[in-house]
Amino acid sequence: MESNKNDRGYNLSDMKYFITGGAGFIGSHLAEKLLDSGAVTVYDNLSSGKDSFIKHLAGQKGFNFIKADLLDLDMLKKSMRGHDVLFHLAANPDVREAIRKTDTDLEQGTIVTYNVLESMRENGIDKVVFASSSTVYGETPVKPLAEDYGPLLPISLYGASKLACEGLISSFCHIFKMKAWIFRFANIVGPRATHGVIFDFINKLKENSDELEILGDGTQQKPYLYVNDCADGMLYGLKNADEQVNVYNLGANSSTRVSDIAKMLIEQMGLPNVKFNYTGGNRGWPGDVPQVRFDTSKMEKLGWKPGFTSDEAVSKAITEIIKEI
Repeated sequence: MESNKNDRGYNLSDMKYFITGGAGFIGSHLAEKLLDSGAVTVYDNLSSGKDSFIKHLAGQKGFNFIKADLLDLDMLKKSMRGHDVLFHLAANPDVREAIRKTDTDLEQGTIVTYNVLESMRENGIDKVVFASSSTVYGETPVKPLAEDYGPLLPISLYGASKLACEGLISSFCHIFKMKAWIFRFANIVGPRATHGVIFDFINKLKENSDELEILGDGTQQKPYLYVNDCADGMLYGLKNADEQVNVYNLGANSSTRVSDIAKMLIEQMGLPNVKFNYTGGNRGWPGDVPQVRFDTSKMEKLGWKPGFTSDEAVSKAITEIIKEI
């Protein structure tokens, strides 16, 4: 029988995985894939995740769900005991929320990441995979951004929190001999989405199929990555990258304009006469980075590429989200 041992020496089939935010959009897809390799514990307070995203996993061998909050440090330490690899995906999913409540990303991003790392330290867990974001780069020239681009000057509280989390992770790794895989996500799309431009557009059109409000001027352009590609990329990086702190852009080397997403959407929904109403300006909201391009050559040199281009990911996600909403 072929072993599941990879070139870096980790026997993934015997590992116990702990996923914060594992009942969320990305986390639930990741949990499905990890169950093929070992035991999985999902830790989620269901503030944005949903029972329905993981109910098909309940009862499967090796799956465990703990409904709890990452701010409960004692509960987190107890729950994490005995695991081998920590996937930290939990965070505030709505970048705009911090405009209304400015401590949201501090609590749900930075503080909970400290709690995760401290719980790992006390439990002797030395491997963490972290879901970071392109927002750490801030507002940059319109060019493909490599992982060594700097200085990193986020323009949103969400991005600031993600960058702070990266710093905490790096510090814990160097002081306490941990290893980290930090993935700076593009915009992730696909089934089980709970927010994002496609989700918002569909809901707006269900309320009024004659017109569609588009934040900004529609020229905003970013890379989009299909959710299963995102999960695959994280697992590939974990298996094949072996620095103490591994930092990778995870996305497509192509990008998609917001106005083109709207056009794809009305075509698939069969609504040819929709009027587009733009709110104006070059960004959707304060803190939005209107233009993002990824240099993905570092992941490509490692041996991984996404299965879909940015446009293909958007088109596939539209088809699937329409069926869900």
